[in-house]
Amino acid sequence: MLRIKIIILALSLGLFTKAFGQRPTTKNLAKFDHRFMHFGFLLGINNAYFIADRFPPTVAGSDSLFVLDAKSATGFNLGIISSMHLSPAFSLRFTPNLAFSSRSLIYQFKTYEGTKEYTKVIESTLINFPLSIKYKSVRVNNFSAYILAGAAYSLDLASNAGYENTSTDPNDIIVALKKGDYLGEIGFGTDFYLEYFKFGLELKMSYGLKDLLDHDETQFSSPIDQLRSKMFLLSLTFEG
Repeated sequence: MLRIKIIILALSLGLFTKAFGQRPTTKNLAKFDHRFMHFGFLLGINNAYFIADRFPPTVAGSDSLFVLDAKSATGFNLGIISSMHLSPAFSLRFTPNLAFSSRSLIYQFKTYEGTKEYTKVIESTLINFPLSIKYKSVRVNNFSAYILAGAAYSLDLASNAGYENTSTDPNDIIVALKKGDYLGEIGFGTDFYLEYFKFGLELKMSYGLKDLLDHDETQFSSPIDQLRSKMFLLSLTFEG
């Protein structure tokens, strides 16, 4: 529901501002897009998630797993923006950022005592290095829209890969993740040229390409074939 609300909000705002942008007005930052480079920063709210692929029930360790579900949570991002203008319509953007995110895996096992449920909360502190190509529309007064696509490398500072789960209590067993990830990214946004800086709204979707799970053969990792990341990021951008 949160993702749907974000998308509806972004689309509604884009349609509203496009209509509003048709009115004649003073053109702010008239030479902004003629500069070779410009810089800025971003503040964002993220919604992080897991894509979990299970082994078939015939694989050892999977027969007792009744349900495996992923639950998203909200976090936030802080980052800087550097943009190189390649042409009037295209620019190359490098937006390194620090992200604080949380995700959960919910397990239900069939046991001789009945069904048992465990929730494993996995918190991450990520340094992301996204590189993308931005294509923007023709500027109408002080408004333009854009789409972008690219790739990113993500480094998890809270990674616990290699951790030895020695406890016999399932509640104390952790699900360990690897440190690095590669992601494909796509997004869209709107830019507003204000008097002293350019303000933007951007919605970006990131999809992990790498299996993040540290397969340490516990009851929580054995049933999982691959565990990949997915994140939606709604950002406010300030560029000068």
